Amino acid sequence: MMEIMKYEARQRVKGTVTLLVIVSFYLFLLVWMFPSIEASGEAFTEYAQSMPESLQAAFAVESITTIGGFLAAEIYQFIWILMLGLYFTYLGGGLIADDIESGRIDLLLATPVSRVQIVVEKYLSLMVPILAINILMPVVVLVAVHSIGESLPVSDVIVLHVLSVPYLLVAAAIGLLLSVFFDRSTIPQRVGLGVLFGLFTLETVTVNTDIEWLGALSPTRYYDPAAIIVDGEYDIAGALVLLATTLLLVIASAEWFRRRDV
Repeated sequence: MMEIMKYEARQRVKGTVTLLVIVSFYLFLLVWMFPSIEASGEAFTEYAQSMPESLQAAFAVESITTIGGFLAAEIYQFIWILMLGLYFTYLGGGLIADDIESGRIDLLLATPVSRVQIVVEKYLSLMVPILAINILMPVVVLVAVHSIGESLPVSDVIVLHVLSVPYLLVAAAIGLLLSVFFDRSTIPQRVGLGVLFGLFTLETVTVNTDIEWLGALSPTRYYDPAAIIVDGEYDIAGALVLLATTLLLVIASAEWFRRRDV
């Protein structure tokens, strides 16, 4: 049972460890910069407030001189929402198309497994890096913050990472959906990067405008790290929307792959 998922998950261990090391190093580096940001005080706040309103809202710069606001702007809005979102979209884009391009899909289809099972199990293998980074990083964040004499509510940090799981699942599902449409992995991977970045930009530029409703198309609308870590507000409804979207994307991917000619 679940042999495809187990195999794919084992293949992702090395990449997951590398990802954890890189993100942890970058996180510590940024946190150690915070005292200089805090010391700049009013001057840095004035600079942040001179930025366009949409960018202020997107990166929570109004509270950047607090440790929570700094983490939201420099780490979670940039690394988690943008960079990790793009990373998992890229991984999702290669799930099926990579096997089609290499010819490995013929071996899989020759075994007694359904096409739907192949799609679902390959997608579930991405839970390894998604869960690993969200289990370890709260510890890394709290240790890094403590190392500079600051503190954060532990519950907020934990919830911040729990609620990031649905967002990253959606990002990966976007890549998966594209992956079942193409025979070359580079195409869905590149298109997926463009789609997610485009949705991120759409949400950013439409904030506080007459077309702000368009931002509802972006998964970033439903995961706001600043609201959690700065204000202690948890958007459970947004997480449920992301999970429902993930389910629909995975079902659509499985159904299309079941019907298409490989």
